[in-house]
Amino acid sequence: MQNLFPEIKPYATHRLSVDSIHELYIEESGTAKGFPILFLHGGPGGGTEPLHRRFFDPEKYRIILFDQRGSGKSTPHGCIEANTTQLLIDDIEAIREHLSIDQWVVFGGSWGATLGLLYAQTFPEKVEALVLRGIFLSREKDLTWLYKNGANRIFPDAWKAFLKLIPKQEQENLLQAYSKRLNGDDEITRMAAAKAWSCWEGSCATLKPSSSVMDHFTSPHTALSLAKMEVHYFLNHSFIKENQIIDQMDRIAHLPGVIVHGRYDMVCPLDNAIALAEAWPNAELNIIREAGHASSEPGIADALVKATNSVAKFLEERDANQ
Repeated sequence: MQNLFPEIKPYATHRLSVDSIHELYIEESGTAKGFPILFLHGGPGGGTEPLHRRFFDPEKYRIILFDQRGSGKSTPHGCIEANTTQLLIDDIEAIREHLSIDQWVVFGGSWGATLGLLYAQTFPEKVEALVLRGIFLSREKDLTWLYKNGANRIFPDAWKAFLKLIPKQEQENLLQAYSKRLNGDDEITRMAAAKAWSCWEGSCATLKPSSSVMDHFTSPHTALSLAKMEVHYFLNHSFIKENQIIDQMDRIAHLPGVIVHGRYDMVCPLDNAIALAEAWPNAELNIIREAGHASSEPGIADALVKATNSVAKFLEERDANQ
């Protein structure tokens, strides 16, 4: 099994103001002369962490991580104002221009896969390849699965805890109910809602219980941005049309891609990846046995490292033949 690459630190960090409200945190690691690869974190609102640098060979890649609006080290933290999918796509393009990159590889998981696909469909000429994990197409049935009827039947104990904060008369629309509490004036209520929201997702994220995954999800800083961003985006159907990603796959059908998805993913069921693969003949689908949703699970991490190594080899051979 392929191990993650050793821990590394950034060789450069940037702060990029993208409008009068938001300033993005950006970092670069690996080698400045390597193939540029952009990491897109999940959530929305999940933020980046040091682990995310370790899916890439630092001797071959110029590794670019950034925290999306309202997330991680970007400011203002947890801000949903001027925060939409199209604006995130614009931010990615602004980062590419700021770093003077002509083309890059896009790597994303969960919401990061959603955003990566939408960015590639908007700017296909700027993308060389995609590596995507835990596909989330953000269809109505995908939201219903996680927040209404589906995953609750697999994790009824965690679901009970998720409902505990919400009065029975509001439980028919949990997105609306949580939005009310996450955006209210009572700080104790806000943080209780953020933790309950993040605990639910963390409970579903791995095939086997993981204290490290739960610790990440429920840390106050991450929990607040994750809960606020996800509720904001999902109440607005991720600011895209129903089935938009699949309907626009012709725009990037020519691009090479690798799809990695856990067989027992309870956050984003496997049918998301199957639908994407069927619409994208140029992509390789890897279904990982004994894995759920999280990128830190051994089988998922192994497949992702193999995928980035494969893409690097493809780019090296392409350049050698030019």
